[in-house]
Amino acid sequence: RSVVDAARCAIEVQTGMIERNAGVAPERRIEFRIGAHLGDVIEEADGDLMGDGVNIAARLEGIGAPGAISMSEDFYRQLKGRLDAAVSDLGPKELKNIADPIRVYSLLVGVPAQATPTTAVERTPPKRRSWLAPLAAGIAALLILIAGTAWHFFGANRTASVVSNAPPPLAAQRLSIVVLPFANLSGDPAQDYLVDALTDELTTGIARIRDSFVIARNTAFTFKGKPVDAKTIGKDLGVRYVLEGSVQLGKDQVRVNAQLIDADSGAHLWAEQFDTLRADLLQTQDEIVTHLARAMEIQLPEAEAARLKRTPAGNPDAEDLALQCQAVIQRGGYLGEESDAGYRLCERALSIDPNNIRALTWLSAKSLYSVTRGLSAAPEGDLRRADELVSKALALDPNYARAHSLKGGILRAQGSLDAAIAEHERALALDPTLVVADEGLGQDYLFLGQFEKSLEFNDKAIRLSPHEPTLFLLYNNQAADYFGLKQYDQAIESARRAIAINPNNVPSAHATLVAALALTGHETEAREALQRYLALPVTDPRTIAAWKAYRKAGGVNERKDPRLLEMFDRGYEALRKAGMPEE
Repeated sequence: RSVVDAARCAIEVQTGMIERNAGVAPERRIEFRIGAHLGDVIEEADGDLMGDGVNIAARLEGIGAPGAISMSEDFYRQLKGRLDAAVSDLGPKELKNIADPIRVYSLLVGVPAQATPTTAVERTPPKRRSWLAPLAAGIAALLILIAGTAWHFFGANRTASVVSNAPPPLAAQRLSIVVLPFANLSGDPAQDYLVDALTDELTTGIARIRDSFVIARNTAFTFKGKPVDAKTIGKDLGVRYVLEGSVQLGKDQVRVNAQLIDADSGAHLWAEQFDTLRADLLQTQDEIVTHLARAMEIQLPEAEAARLKRTPAGNPDAEDLALQCQAVIQRGGYLGEESDAGYRLCERALSIDPNNIRALTWLSAKSLYSVTRGLSAAPEGDLRRADELVSKALALDPNYARAHSLKGGILRAQGSLDAAIAEHERALALDPTLVVADEGLGQDYLFLGQFEKSLEFNDKAIRLSPHEPTLFLLYNNQAADYFGLKQYDQAIESARRAIAINPNNVPSAHATLVAALALTGHETEAREALQRYLALPVTDPRTIAAWKAYRKAGGVNERKDPRLLEMFDRGYEALRKAGMPEE
């Protein structure tokens, strides 16, 4: 049921075969090939397993070397950094009856990392010991297929290797976490099933976070109802973080408490309490899971960045730098001096590893946001750069939700709104907790003049992630929706919220505030708001003509919908009324 359980099984099988073959004449030895893949399977009524997951595992077994474990990239990604064993990257392989090439990694049991194989005649059997902790990652079923074949079938010229007797150590992975069963505070044991279902769904939601390593529910639930010591659990499970919480189910409301704990120190890193209505249990559960999973997507990189500051590595690798980059950018609001320092960390990451997907994606965001917020001196070049970076990230990992969301933003800036919607919907299909994709859909429908639908996505994003790093953009977009609907009081309120959070990075919110004040008879306040806007250190656009150019650069196609065109004409007239110059 987990990658690590499957890997442990495969390694122990191969270790057992090494022991069995010790002292056996080469021509009488039997060696196994093992193929391991992570994927969905279909279970038949008789227990048979079917599907692409099975087929890929079978093909991996078929191309494997005797005595080795052939792993798909999806499988190996969950173990990377946790194996002190020799793993070879065999590159993409064409597999029979499998449409796309699969990147394959090969592990030879008993050979430690960095070891140089030699041409010894015998292998020394390793000590029988399980050296993979009982960890889990992911929720899909796993297939390990084993084929036994006599040694002489492969030929007598095969090279053997000297094997170390010491079991390889395991280190806690960067974003490794266990979601402990949430406590039921309702006083009604009959409600346990609802709380357990919430814990299950939350485990699944957090597992979607890129490079996360999440303990499977079967292991996590062994701690249900027991006293929790985060440091002991962290050592037992080999994780860095523990998420625990409680649920109180009332008649009309659900109250949820959650806290993130550092398993090394036992320190509490983050805590939150929130209430939600209990009108529809399924909808309530989805809302709670999305809220908490999105919080973890923000907090885990933040915690890792803080860990690296406390114990800086002598030579940080690309992923360490990329995680620090992400944490800084999310704190800094994507643009500005603080965020620029974060982007430099991503550039350092790419200098070490040009294929670091996280760094590629965040640097794409830098170029895109400079265009969409009217701060780019060369919009076409920056947009092209953003597209190149995110396209490379998607080529390396077609299932990275954040990269799909950024691709949607780029397509919108290019005026391809239908394609942008498809990319944002793809991002949400891959990761329903990715609030920036909801934000992207809100902007897509805003630019199509569908203000009501846009407002739905913006309201949903604000409700599900009230501490979202891009909250100022969500309020900015919400203000534009209200302005489009001529609900000026709400537009003024939302614009003021956006400006209060981040006054320097929301020119549209300033313009919406000025225009809405002017159209509701608050001319003096409108002029004062305009002067405050023009006095900001970085303010662009400053004229009606510049605003029209800004809208075009941001991907607004005014011919798409008459309502959009009318909204902008109404806005430009209101800005003139408040005193903004034409040229």
